[in-house]
Amino acid sequence: MTEKTHKPRIAVLFGGRSSEHAVSCVTAVGVMGAIDRQKYDVVPVGISKNGQWVLAGQETERWQITADSLPEVDPAAQAVALHSNGAGTELVSSAPGEIPQLLGEVDVVFPLLHGPFGEDGTVQGLLELADIRYVGSGVLASAVGMDKEYMKIIFSSAGLRVYPYQVIRENEWRRSRSAVLARVEELGWPVFVKPARAGSSMGISKVDGPEQLEAAIEFAREYDPKVIVEAAVSGREVECAVLQGRDGAPTRTSFPGEVVTSGDHSFYDFEAKYVAGSGTSLSCPAELPDAAIKEIRRAAAKAFEAIDAEGLSRVDFFYTPEGEVVINEINTLPGFTPRSMYPQMWAASGMSYPELVEELIQLALSRKTGLR
Repeated sequence: MTEKTHKPRIAVLFGGRSSEHAVSCVTAVGVMGAIDRQKYDVVPVGISKNGQWVLAGQETERWQITADSLPEVDPAAQAVALHSNGAGTELVSSAPGEIPQLLGEVDVVFPLLHGPFGEDGTVQGLLELADIRYVGSGVLASAVGMDKEYMKIIFSSAGLRVYPYQVIRENEWRRSRSAVLARVEELGWPVFVKPARAGSSMGISKVDGPEQLEAAIEFAREYDPKVIVEAAVSGREVECAVLQGRDGAPTRTSFPGEVVTSGDHSFYDFEAKYVAGSGTSLSCPAELPDAAIKEIRRAAAKAFEAIDAEGLSRVDFFYTPEGEVVINEINTLPGFTPRSMYPQMWAASGMSYPELVEELIQLALSRKTGLR
C-alpha cells in the first residue's frame, strides 16, 4: 500500500434538520476559520433542513445570526455523499442523473450539528458504520447528552447532585393532562419547562405560576413531544469546559466561567446566547471560592466520564448561596462560535481558539474506529 501524501482532509459537517440549524451554521464558519489551512484541507458539507447533503460555501457574512435573519444551508447546492471504499472514505458528488464524481478522500469529519439528527448519536452512528473518524462523542454518549431525562439518571447514579424534575411524555399528556399538571405543581414555583431533547435554549420557558404552565408545555412540545420540567435553582449559572486527555491522560477541565445576563433576559435564552449586543457576558475565571472551583472542575470531569464522552463537552452547574454545586446538564457538542462560552473558557485557561480546534482534530485522528 502506498503512503498518503496529501494533507489530511477535514469535512466540516453543519446545518442539519433540527431547530438549531442556524446555530450550527454560525459554529461551522468559526471552526473553518480557525483550522490551519497550511496543515489541512477543509471541505464544508452542509445538511439542509430537509436532510440534503451539499457542498457549502465558507463566506463568513453568509452564516451570521442577526436580530432579523438566520442563516440556512441551500438544498439546491451540489449534492454530495460520504462513501467508504474499504481502504478509506471518499466524498463524492451525488446529483440525480449524473455519474458520481470523486471529490477526494476524507480523513476526519468534524460534526458541528446541534440538536436532534446530529448531536444525538444519529450521525455518529452513520459515521461509525462507515469506519470514519470524527470529532466528539460516540453514539451512546451523544444520545445520553441530548436527552435531559437519561442524562440526569446517569448523573444521579454517578453521585452528582441534580435538582428535582418531572418528565412529560406525549401519551400521558394526551391521556391525563390534569394529573400531569398536578404532578408538576409539586415542584413549586418557579419552574423551567424545556424540550427534553433540544439545546440552545430553544423552546424553554420560565413559569412563575400554574396559569402559565399549560401554555409553556405546549410551547416546548413544538420542539419535542417529550418535555422536562425542572425546579428552579436559586444560584449562579456556572459552566466548565471539558477536553478529553491525550493518549489515556486524565480528562482536562477549564477554569469555570459564570454567565452574566442583563437587560431583558431573565435567563440565558437564545438571544442572549447568539445575538451580538444582547447584554450577555462571561466572567472567567468565575469569582468563586477556591474550594468551589475545585469541586466544579472535579464534577465536570466526572460527568464527562459518567456518560463515556469523548473529545469535548461543556458542563453547566448552579452554585447556590449555601455553597452547593448542583449539576444542570452536559452538552457534548457545545456552541463553538468565537463568542461561545466553551472556547472562551479555554482561552481564559490558556488555550486559544485555533489551538483548541487543532487539539480536537488531533484527538479524532488518533482514535481508532470500531468499538473503543
